[in-house]
Amino acid sequence: MDNSTKKLLEECSVGCKMGIESMEQVQHHVTDAGIAGVIEKYCSKHKELEAEVSKMLLRAGQPEKEPGVMVSTFSWMTTGVKMMTGEDENKQAVKIIMNGCNMGIQSITEALHQCKDASAESISAAKKLIRMEENLRDDMQKYL
Repeated sequence: MDNSTKKLLEECSVGCKMGIESMEQVQHHVTDAGIAGVIEKYCSKHKELEAEVSKMLLRAGQPEKEPGVMVSTFSWMTTGVKMMTGEDENKQAVKIIMNGCNMGIQSITEALHQCKDASAESISAAKKLIRMEENLRDDMQKYL
């Protein structure tokens, strides 16, 4: 597996895992059935894509890359603090998810631009993740 493909798949894997982690963090605070349904739907989609990307990495003999401990810890702390601000928890959860989507879109788009020589399969996975993040963000907007 060439370096561009490896890097792009690793970014996709980490992006999926961070999305899953973020959705699972806020899910416990959500009381609105509509928001909960959207989160559940996209959490499942992220898990499916992460499994696909993981298989691609394993086929190439590459271990999965985990999100950094500091990034995960900061994410948990930030979510906890934001959920305690006194603002409606449902609205806070929507904002957290939307911000995460925007960060994911930026991160994967940047990786795509840096990894122009990556395999078609890895580019397809990255574009799928970007579309998924855009759709999740758009589906969340109506709950603001």
